Amino acid sequence: MGEQKVKVAVVQAAPILFDKESAFRKIAGYVQEAKGNGAKLLLFPEVFIGGYPRGFSFGARVGSRTMEGREDWAKYGNSAITIPGTDTDLLGEIAREAGVYLIIGVVERDQEYSQSTLYNSIVYIGPDGKLLGKHRKLIPTGSERLLWGQGDGSTLTVIDTPFGRIGGLICWENYMPLARMAMYAKGIDILVTPTADARDTWQATLMHIACEGRCYVLSSNQFATKDSYPESLNGYAELANDPTILCRGGSAIVGPLGEYAAEPVYDTETVIYADLDMASVTASRFDFDAAGHYNRPDVFQLQVNEAKQSIVSFS
Repeated sequence: MGEQKVKVAVVQAAPILFDKESAFRKIAGYVQEAKGNGAKLLLFPEVFIGGYPRGFSFGARVGSRTMEGREDWAKYGNSAITIPGTDTDLLGEIAREAGVYLIIGVVERDQEYSQSTLYNSIVYIGPDGKLLGKHRKLIPTGSERLLWGQGDGSTLTVIDTPFGRIGGLICWENYMPLARMAMYAKGIDILVTPTADARDTWQATLMHIACEGRCYVLSSNQFATKDSYPESLNGYAELANDPTILCRGGSAIVGPLGEYAAEPVYDTETVIYADLDMASVTASRFDFDAAGHYNRPDVFQLQVNEAKQSIVSFS
């Protein structure tokens, strides 16, 4: 049997947009705070490193783009990280010093082809500082498709820990029923959901997934204000009519029967904590197990292609 109790932390914060160093400073600070409070796992929001450019159009309209928008996007690319790379090495040092699992949403820059395509990714770091894996968002949502490429099935990552198996889906990937089923079939006990969705309906989503997967669900969102946007960015003027608070948060932790282990918090930068009883995951599956006894493989089957997709094959 593994460890039955674990304290986890979910960070609700935002760095300076397009400022990688700002993100790393916040990560280091919050890791130390969480360590002091006894947490063994920390989750940071969607694209915490690089930032979620809420409100920016990047000068894109149907049939045209502006040079100013291209310039902002280039700055965004410069704030991205490679996986692996020197930045994940630094994350490893932070995690190793604190002895915690570190799960962070990042803007990832492709290393294989043009080295310009960006991805919305999750990076997993172990308490020994080792890179354990990554996940690339399968389908960026709405206008996000101008910013990030599509991931493939090769990064449906699940990591083993002493207190259970952990996997993640990013924001609206969690509305993809087949993606959720793929994660359940991998035996996850904790689902992490870095997000940018601060709507009330997101809470219903978290509860549904927890009940459906009979797993803990950790959701981390940014609390972002206009103060985190440099006025020097070309797109800053687009925020003129937006409220001061651009993203109100709503980070939460939900247990395997759909009850809050930590209720959502809004309108503040904070860290929320919960003590997870991993034995309750097994107990919750007594009457429902989506990947086990409450399944009809003779009626429904899911095929998942986990092969890495390549655009060019060199012989």
